[in-house]
Amino acid sequence: MQTKTTKTFYLIPYYVWIVLFVVAPIALIAYYSFFDLSGNFTLDNYLNFFTSVYLKLTLSSFWYAFLITFFTLVIAYPTAYLLTKTRHKQLWLLLIIIPSWINLLLKTYAFIGIFGLYGPVNAFLNVFGFGETQILFTDFSFVFVAVYIFIPFMILPIFNSLDKLNPSLIDASRDLGASSWTTFSKVILPLTINGVKAGIQAVFIPSLSLFMITRLIAGNKVITLGTAIEQQFLVTQNWGMGSTIAVFLIIFMVIIMIITGQRDKGANSNGKNK
Repeated sequence: MQTKTTKTFYLIPYYVWIVLFVVAPIALIAYYSFFDLSGNFTLDNYLNFFTSVYLKLTLSSFWYAFLITFFTLVIAYPTAYLLTKTRHKQLWLLLIIIPSWINLLLKTYAFIGIFGLYGPVNAFLNVFGFGETQILFTDFSFVFVAVYIFIPFMILPIFNSLDKLNPSLIDASRDLGASSWTTFSKVILPLTINGVKAGIQAVFIPSLSLFMITRLIAGNKVITLGTAIEQQFLVTQNWGMGSTIAVFLIIFMVIIMIITGQRDKGANSNGKNK
């Protein structure tokens, strides 16, 4: 009984943190979503969200989030696989993670210089006679920078899943005559799918709400739910509509977390016994 009381006592700071910094902000956003510019109670904000403007904005956000997640996964999975085969894999993994410690704004401004008209990329293109090319403020630059920023968050969970994979299962598959593709699709990928799902969560969800990169790298050519929220709060001062967009963004995030949630529990999911 005393042990149970002690555990409950230790959980109090956790519950206080959750209430103050998770539940309360969400409740406040939901509260403001029912008010218009004049402070009157209304449901028009939710009705306006289902107009063509915001529906197109939502589809655009999902499309860019899908592109960022797809390219990140395509690069991260083979990279993580190769890391597990190297000698000093923890050191190489650390070198990949270190850039994520650098301030996001600083990295974004660095890419503005790299992709600028007088940056190293254009200097390289000039060597081959392509001339100055406007790389900034394009879909390519936005997706490229976003993929670069999110790659460590995709590599880490996939690396952990691959590193815990029982190598005897791969050897058994090859001994039974399975090809490399069959071994990957039938053995490696299913046993590391939880790492892939965790990586998708870590990339797709924040990609939906990007706004700083869209402003600095893509200019006004890429508008996402994140930039729409920023505009409603800081430009039009319509806190009600901004909160409504945020409510739907939270709903989308919860749905994605449910879809990509890990259903397999325990160490057996990657082929190793406890």
